[in-house]
Amino acid sequence: MPVRTELQWMTGRDPDEGERAGSGLEVFYDLIFVVLFAVAGVQLAEFLAEGKFFTAIVGYLIVTFGAIWAWINFAWFASAFDTDDPWFRLSVLVQMIGVSIMATGIPAVFTSIDADHHIDVKVIVFGYMVMRIGLIPQWLRAALQSPPYRGTCLTYAIASIVAQLGWIVVALAPMGLALTLVSIGICVFVEFLGPFIAEVFVKRTPWNPFHITERYSTLVVITLGEGVVGTVAVLQAQIGRTGWSAQTAVLGATALGVTFAMWWLYTIMPNGDALDENRDRCFVWGYGMVPVFMGCAAVGAGMHVIALWIEGEAHISEMSVLLTSAIPLLIFTLGAIALHFYLAGPTRLAMWMTLAAVAPVVAAVALVAAGGPLLVGVVVGALAPVLATLVIELNGSVDAAG
Repeated sequence: MPVRTELQWMTGRDPDEGERAGSGLEVFYDLIFVVLFAVAGVQLAEFLAEGKFFTAIVGYLIVTFGAIWAWINFAWFASAFDTDDPWFRLSVLVQMIGVSIMATGIPAVFTSIDADHHIDVKVIVFGYMVMRIGLIPQWLRAALQSPPYRGTCLTYAIASIVAQLGWIVVALAPMGLALTLVSIGICVFVEFLGPFIAEVFVKRTPWNPFHITERYSTLVVITLGEGVVGTVAVLQAQIGRTGWSAQTAVLGATALGVTFAMWWLYTIMPNGDALDENRDRCFVWGYGMVPVFMGCAAVGAGMHVIALWIEGEAHISEMSVLLTSAIPLLIFTLGAIALHFYLAGPTRLAMWMTLAAVAPVVAAVALVAAGGPLLVGVVVGALAPVLATLVIELNGSVDAAG
């Protein structure tokens, strides 16, 4: 594709231009999120291993929501108005800088929650605002250059500005922990409301369903890769101290195997075709993927906790260690299944896939509760995406379910 050295008129892309894939710039943009998810995953794993579950979960939800939501906003904007000209590329660079800033502020979020103080999100908010500085002018540019979508683009821009004002209050106002969480909830509501109003009550932007689903698949790969890297890093440190053992080998193989199975399960379901046929269902699917992404990245953190348990560094029960990976794995697996069949319509296959995903996790919990080996339970629980995928493969395809 030739480099566009001149500014392009941002009139909007063709929403039916075939199975459009993400650009090289978009893939580069995605890679910056590896750092953020890596830092968030380490913090989540360490606080879970210490038994500080409230701090771990709340801190993780805050930092990953900010990152994922910013990523989603850019993905949908680029799907509708990508010009790949110098101004567009420079705006993406600004957003990438914002992601890097957010990553540096993650530890402070967790430690401030642990201290039961006002949540320290100053750096996170600053990084998030830098990302918005990169995107809000683009919405204004689209409003200026694309008259048919002017009202929609202005709605997006105004909602983003209002939300950022709310985040500034959250970051700087002297509020206690409970009031801070309530304020964060209000800001999240505003963030969700803006695109809904713009797309439903003004005019739908010309996003491409195949491009959007391909972009979401890319973020799944990014979050899965971070989990593998984190687990391997911990195992490498352990092997360097004590050498190889059966436990490290089992955990390494399980982490890689479950990651591969999660990728297979997500990509085998034709979300692009389903979204193309049911574009009015985009909001539930698009917003619903937020916890799926969170669960996807948290599986790697759970594997990290198991590695810490092998080292004797996890100060929680074996059941708790198991659940640190089993719960996010269920969130990812069941969420991916439910959202696909929400788009495509319910079938018996969805029920069988759900049962296939839940059964191994229930069996793993029962095994560990009965005093069975933890690593055996981890391996059994990791079969959730494997069995769900196997149901599709034995059926022939998702579409063949009828």
